[in-house]
Amino acid sequence: MAGGLIILDRDGVINRDSDEFIKSPDEWIPLEGSLEAIAALSSAGFEVAIASNQSGIGRKLIDGPALEGIHRKMQRMVREAGGDIGKIVFCPHHPDDGCECRKPAPGLLLDLSRQYGVPLGGVPVVGDSLRDIEAAIAVGARPILVLTGNGQKTAEALRRTGDSVETYANLREAADALIEERRRR
Repeated sequence: MAGGLIILDRDGVINRDSDEFIKSPDEWIPLEGSLEAIAALSSAGFEVAIASNQSGIGRKLIDGPALEGIHRKMQRMVREAGGDIGKIVFCPHHPDDGCECRKPAPGLLLDLSRQYGVPLGGVPVVGDSLRDIEAAIAVGARPILVLTGNGQKTAEALRRTGDSVETYANLREAADALIEERRRR
């Protein structure tokens, strides 16, 4: 991990989000520039991991094999763009289950910390929702908001509370900034 670990949310950051949930590989459509952003991060030496709430499983809208198919498609398309996704962790629980892994709880991020054997202090965590930001803060990581997916609503909610967080228009802009920052060190 020459460039370090970076953790991305999936829906709304890498691919289009849907209020109806992404339930099949056909419904998984990458956002413009997201695959290239992951490729750029990989080329710069970052280890890219995914941490995603997938309550569609707990809601019985999608099953494990369908989710695996979505992730295979995502990984294939990222590879075709020249990038790599290391590990993917997800919370399959319904929001009412009270688990420790559903963001904003820190369980998914802590799981990645254990798997990679690295502390999360300062690790960039890129998301489009308040729960992504809160999970990053809970583990001392570096929260980064992108304005794709639910990002505009999240930015507005943060403005209303007077909070601020590092923000970029999309994953490509965030990746470019992180790569430039790394290059300057």
